[in-house]
Amino acid sequence: MAKIRIRLVRSTIGALPRQRATVRSLGLRKIGSVSEQEASPAVLGMVRKVSHLVSVEDIPNG
Repeated sequence: MAKIRIRLVRSTIGALPRQRATVRSLGLRKIGSVSEQEASPAVLGMVRKVSHLVSVEDIPNG
């Protein structure tokens, strides 16, 4: 399965509590923190819910 790199680019201060929990469950803490996850449907759904707070890029296989 493909992997994605998720970076927190905006603060969660003004976000809803559920969005904050989603960011934490993705493994992100501070602005600029990076997490590498498998691109499963569950992870992609979480990324979609907080897409205004994170940036996503594919990791090439190699």
